Amino acid sequence: MPVQGEEEEEEEKSKNDSNVQGRKKQRKQKKNQRSRKHSPQKDEAQPGAEQSQKSLFGFACFAADPCDSFRCKRGKTCKLNEDNKLGCVCQVPSECPASLNELDHVCGTDNKTYDTSCELFATKCNLEGSKKGHRLHLDYTGPCKLIPPCQDTELIQFPLRMRDWLKNVLLQLYEHDTTSPGFLTSKQRFRVKKIFESERRLHAGDHPVELLEQDFEKNYNMYIYPVHWQFAQLDQHPSDRQLSHSELAPLRVPLVPMEHCTSLFFQECDSDKDKQVSFKEWTSCFGIKEGLINKMTNYMKFQT
Repeated sequence: MPVQGEEEEEEEKSKNDSNVQGRKKQRKQKKNQRSRKHSPQKDEAQPGAEQSQKSLFGFACFAADPCDSFRCKRGKTCKLNEDNKLGCVCQVPSECPASLNELDHVCGTDNKTYDTSCELFATKCNLEGSKKGHRLHLDYTGPCKLIPPCQDTELIQFPLRMRDWLKNVLLQLYEHDTTSPGFLTSKQRFRVKKIFESERRLHAGDHPVELLEQDFEKNYNMYIYPVHWQFAQLDQHPSDRQLSHSELAPLRVPLVPMEHCTSLFFQECDSDKDKQVSFKEWTSCFGIKEGLINKMTNYMKFQT
């Protein structure tokens, strides 16, 4: 049985142990607080922390925009409808990308300068169903400018220069193709080679109309293939032996600012005024004899 002094000693020891444990507990709490302060995500996740961690380790999945692979014609843009199906709707002209410089400007057939081709085609789309919308097309690149009227004599001379130009374009492609193949097919090369190697051909240059006319009569066969080749290059969407306004655009648009008779020439080519230039109308415009049209039609199927 412990005496009174021993009881007091035991009691004092118990108090000291309790104080030590209390101080240890306080130090542990302070340490945890400091840890939470510097690393709050361990105890209390921050908003979006879980998502960012998933993204960091590649767990997050982002849905691809279904419109990325959905094609719309110029002037329209892809959009999901109420049934969650993809469709094309007219673009808002003001939402087209801004032009970077004057080279982006285009002139419409309404004689109005548009900042970009996007703005022109978006405007045309929003006018769909109206006469104004039906008549609006891309006339040429660059701001609208004064283009003098085409005189009758100039219109007669235009196909002479155009034929010569088409022939020279093909000859240039042939020369490029000899060093960097891919500009012409093997069958096209075979046809153009005959023209290129001919000693009688008229070389490229600023020739008077009289000389161009004489050369066409003398070397008529040299001009047949270039005329047919150009038609086949344009007749793509769809390939139906009819050239629409948009199919003619790659040839017509760059020429208008340089050759002021271009637009009138192609308007006159459409002799039946059906807004399409048929193969027969095309060859007739360039002075190709009608008897050769059917023969060349079959031939072109294998040469273009």
